[in-house]
Amino acid sequence: MELGTDLSTPRIVAVTGAHGILGSAVAKAAARQGAKVVLIDHAPRAPEGLVEACGRDALELSGVDLTDPAAARTAIDAAAARFGGLDALINVAGGFAWQTLADGDPAVWDRLYAMNVKTAANTARAAIPHLKASTAGRIVNIGANGAVKAGAGMGAYAASKAGVHRLTESLAEELKGQVTVNAVLPSIIDTPTNRADMPKADFASWVTPDELAAVILFLISAAASAVTGALIPVTGRV
Repeated sequence: MELGTDLSTPRIVAVTGAHGILGSAVAKAAARQGAKVVLIDHAPRAPEGLVEACGRDALELSGVDLTDPAAARTAIDAAAARFGGLDALINVAGGFAWQTLADGDPAVWDRLYAMNVKTAANTARAAIPHLKASTAGRIVNIGANGAVKAGAGMGAYAASKAGVHRLTESLAEELKGQVTVNAVLPSIIDTPTNRADMPKADFASWVTPDELAAVILFLISAAASAVTGALIPVTGRV
């Protein structure tokens, strides 16, 4: 089912972290299914061709610091004003760092909490009034399979993504019957950065951005209207 074929399916979709590999894959997939897409990112400008690939109605909101609640609200309100509402929020914005606790920088814990938890919370808070007014309000967050059982060096990252998991569950209860809230939990995503960092790995076993985007698009579709509070592993063939 295409997003634009039913009034109960999301038609206006905001994607945070939209300039990144996963965010751009999600945004383009939503646009291909007929959605009007809002591209929100902290970077000063979108990668070449991204806005065009998302259609002539795509709205680019660059240079947005989503760790600031006021900036998040301004961006979301601008998106809703442009299109007359908001149907779905996909929180891709976030960050990763590997470090052991003994030798790591304590500031990384605060940075990853801000990038992964606060951005999702601030944007969701700003979007809630608009999503409640929609006939198909949806929020999808990006958790991590590595936060279910963390490995060495994954403490700060896993703790922040575990926060995303608990935020997802709590918000699903808070908005039950009004807005669905779910999270996908990927393993290693097949990106150029991950390939460079792990050159000897079996890339074919990783989940691709397009595969992950397909699950996210399902969660904002009418077919997933009964799914909320779910933490869905999307681990590829790892």
